[in-house]
Amino acid sequence: MTRCLRILIGCETSGMVRNAFLDRGHDAWSCDLLPSDDQTNRHMICDIRDVLHMDWDVLAVMHPPCTRLCNSGVRWLHTPPAGRTRDDMWRELHEGAALFSACWNAPIPCVAVENPVMHKHAKALIKGFEPAAQTVQPHQFGDPAFKATGLYLRNLPGLTPTKRLTPPRPGTQAHKEWSAIHRAPPGPNRWKVRSKTFPGIANAMADQWGQFASKHLARDLTQ
Repeated sequence: MTRCLRILIGCETSGMVRNAFLDRGHDAWSCDLLPSDDQTNRHMICDIRDVLHMDWDVLAVMHPPCTRLCNSGVRWLHTPPAGRTRDDMWRELHEGAALFSACWNAPIPCVAVENPVMHKHAKALIKGFEPAAQTVQPHQFGDPAFKATGLYLRNLPGLTPTKRLTPPRPGTQAHKEWSAIHRAPPGPNRWKVRSKTFPGIANAMADQWGQFASKHLARDLTQ
């Protein structure tokens, strides 16, 4: 039997993962610097580092700022975009790495952090860095979309796909529709589109990690 767990979902405003755990009877909370989209009272508006010390069983950090950590943006560290300086880029890299480090090394039994593939400078700055345990796609969990998501896991297993869909052929209209995340146009809400968590993955996290963490922590209590 899965026991009720205290779950912190960090860097999430949509409530997708928080609500998946709530639906399964867990005491789940989200936090972010921005308000929640659903205006729930189960959302804390704060820096996630302010609440990591609380009594949590599972931490899942969904969308930590990764612009300066990800391999796709490493070029900006050497040739910054217009209006920015190299000092700006490296300061933001250090800030992003510090946040990732705080979450990865949080005093919480089970930890998952979502992040893209990192470049070598980011890896060198993160305390106790370990490679991503796995990379998942929404279409492995029943959602017709492309979005490679790296999961860095501590005391949690990789997710088992629940409903594999066959990706459409490149060049087709369906392939373009599946690629909506990557094709999101510039604008103030582009970050929200690109940080979307799909329901199939959220449900798999709540089902699989909820059951695993419950058994894992129950076993620790009996030892």
